[in-house]
Amino acid sequence: METNRQKKMGALLQADLVDILQGEVRKNGVSNLIITVSKVNITTDLSIAKVYLSIFPTEKAGELLKAIQSNAPLIKHDLAQRVKNQLRKVPNLIFYVDDSLDYIEKIDNALKGDENPIENRELLARRKKK
Repeated sequence: METNRQKKMGALLQADLVDILQGEVRKNGVSNLIITVSKVNITTDLSIAKVYLSIFPTEKAGELLKAIQSNAPLIKHDLAQRVKNQLRKVPNLIFYVDDSLDYIEKIDNALKGDENPIENRELLARRKKK
């Protein structure tokens, strides 16, 4: 269970990380790219922050995640400059791609299309374990 302090720190880091990452995208002149920070989870000892990123288009997600992970120390430094009055120590940042929206989209497409198991009962027999 997350404490109130963890939630507050997560929200603080999330807002500042969005500014940092989107600022870098704008500064480098990259077009047709959206990076959002969907969630920040902080450990109970406040030393590690897991940052979940939604990257659009998703084809560039792996490549961009590697670039962000390689620049993690610089991002942490920029973050430390922004939150130095609120936090004594900035947690280490671990970045992940948040693919929950893709998962939801696959479910929606399956329910709308020919693969709907509710309307087509024969699909259920095919999906049973053998």
